[in-house]
Amino acid sequence: MPDTLLIALFAFVGAAAAGLLGACVLLLIRRRSLTAHLAVVAGVAVTAMLAGTLAVAQAMFLSAHDLSVVTTVVAMAAVVSTVTALLLGRWVVARSRDLTLAARSFGDGGDFAAPDGPATAELAALSRELAATSVKLAQSRDRERALESSRRELVAWISHDLRTPLAGLRAMAEALEDGVAADPDRYLRQIRTEVEHLNDMVGDLFELSRIHAGALTLSLSRISLYDLIGDALAGADPLAREHGVRLVGDRVEAVPVQVDGREMSRVLGNLLVNAIRRTPADGTVAVAARRSDEGVVLSVTDGCGGIPEEDLPRVFDTGWRGTHARTPPAGAGLGLAIVRGIVEAHRGSTTVRNVTGGCRFEVTLPAAEG
Repeated sequence: MPDTLLIALFAFVGAAAAGLLGACVLLLIRRRSLTAHLAVVAGVAVTAMLAGTLAVAQAMFLSAHDLSVVTTVVAMAAVVSTVTALLLGRWVVARSRDLTLAARSFGDGGDFAAPDGPATAELAALSRELAATSVKLAQSRDRERALESSRRELVAWISHDLRTPLAGLRAMAEALEDGVAADPDRYLRQIRTEVEHLNDMVGDLFELSRIHAGALTLSLSRISLYDLIGDALAGADPLAREHGVRLVGDRVEAVPVQVDGREMSRVLGNLLVNAIRRTPADGTVAVAARRSDEGVVLSVTDGCGGIPEEDLPRVFDTGWRGTHARTPPAGAGLGLAIVRGIVEAHRGSTTVRNVTGGCRFEVTLPAAEG
């Protein structure tokens, strides 16, 4: 066997023995600090070199002087590498500890602030991820506070809206029971009207609860937006006549959409009812539909006089009904929240903006394929 190959074999056997021993030590201290792991790795490297050197020296019958020189060189290398590994380990551990302390701010409801000073590429990447997560958590907290505020507002409005019709129903029922009602038929008609109003309110609450629970199931089909809007305008016409409002729908393109017809009819109905109730008599509510780069845009423009700019971001919130001047005598502020929930379930979006004399609600839906 050539000498070079023999030397390589003896060196490999000695280094492999040291490597196996080091692997066992690393397995035993796997839960210890990174400093200990780096020290073991440095020790394994030096020990492997020393074991290989000793094995070769033994096989080649080196003199005691040469073996002493080699051993001394290896020992010095062991000291330097071990000290270097310990310093590196302590620095990495210190940076990790600073990062851990900074990350604890998540649990305290604060924002993440990355520790100052240099860091390894891995720790820097982790710090960036924690900073991004901190931003997302802050946004989530803001949304949670806004939702909680909306829930409290909704409970207050619902309690107020339920109290009035229930008190009226109780008074009319007692009058009919005592036989003091001057016109029983009128009382019965009024009771029916109030019951229908309460039924609509309960239906809105049930629909909103399905949306928030993610239990809204859609049955998608290809429908012409022209037909959908035509049916919605026909359904809203009696209410428009009652309020003296003119409905206009002459800017509707016959574009196909892939939607749930029943749910989308509810979206249009809620938008039209909202627009009619807030448009003064002799006013106009205009409906339009067109193609755009984002998909299909459906808009409902009313004559409400506009919404304060600070209120625009809250228009689609649950329970929002705006200022007292814009608050109708009926409704719990659920209609527009239901609109947003249904549209988002269709992978669409809702927006509102002020225009001359009123405001325009826009619903953007994905265009039908094919």
